[in-house]
Amino acid sequence: MHAMLFSIMQLIGGIILSLGWIPQIIQIVKSKSVADLSLKSYLLILLGISLMEAYAISLAVTGVGLAFLITNTMSLCVVLLVNILIVRYRTR
Repeated sequence: MHAMLFSIMQLIGGIILSLGWIPQIIQIVKSKSVADLSLKSYLLILLGISLMEAYAISLAVTGVGLAFLITNTMSLCVVLLVNILIVRYRTR
């Protein structure tokens, strides 16, 4: 029961963290401006999440950490999208 509660908390927290990037993505798409965003910072965030993804996969393979894998993958996707948008709108 105790472990299940923490898994649920991790899943909810991870979803909130992943969805937290959505307003930034919407702002970039609407304004088509990334002038105030640092590509280096977002690349470092992407690198960190990518390393955590490898760890999440190893946990999931052993039968634990599926919630971590799901939420980390979500974060990886949205941060990757932010990086793509920065590169796309940076040259305009």
